[in-house]
Amino acid sequence: MRWAIVRFPGANCDEDARFALEKAGIRAEFVWHTERDLRGFDGVFLPGGFSYGDYLRAGALAAKSPVMEAVRRFAEEGRYVVGVCNGFQILCETGLLPGTLMRNTHLTFNCHDVYLRVETTTTPFTRNYSKGQIVNFPIAHMEGNYFADDSTLKRLEDQGQIAFRYCTPEGKITPDANPNGAQHNIAGITNEQGTILGLMPHPERHCDRLTGGIDGIALFEGLLAA
Repeated sequence: MRWAIVRFPGANCDEDARFALEKAGIRAEFVWHTERDLRGFDGVFLPGGFSYGDYLRAGALAAKSPVMEAVRRFAEEGRYVVGVCNGFQILCETGLLPGTLMRNTHLTFNCHDVYLRVETTTTPFTRNYSKGQIVNFPIAHMEGNYFADDSTLKRLEDQGQIAFRYCTPEGKITPDANPNGAQHNIAGITNEQGTILGLMPHPERHCDRLTGGIDGIALFEGLLAA
């Protein structure tokens, strides 16, 4: 299996993504944001960071990069796409995922570990977890406040597109467990087909005990199994 990791100016989690993919047994290659062809790849990873300095709006400029037209075609073919943190913002800016990521309600930068509850196991990204399982991933963002209109939120809920929610260590969905004000405590969502994942916390940073935890590796191993 061969995955592309897109490098945008200002990305800073690309090496983390490669480490996680390769640890799971997936061949990973960097692709510059000016590329227009993703043929030969089985999946695309959009890493975290601050693409184009987050000017205008987080992910807005990266969404106009030439490579994103190729990512759109790739996604329309039903192939797997993962966007973490800034990558999630980019996926929303391109319309590949619904909603948007706004400023954290407390208007400060978040950088700490959070607990998440796995809401579905029917996607390739979550198949190696158990439904309701509590996992621990780091966050590092200023614009992680997921927002969508009421009809979109209802559709996400009804169709099982919410992949992860912020929760307490015991798995309760509470306002205090929500680090950024995201609606419905949403930390990650998928498209209707379950082939695109957008996630604010960083599973790629918890794939080795030396970096603080191993809860993230199951996500990448699930991609290999799929």
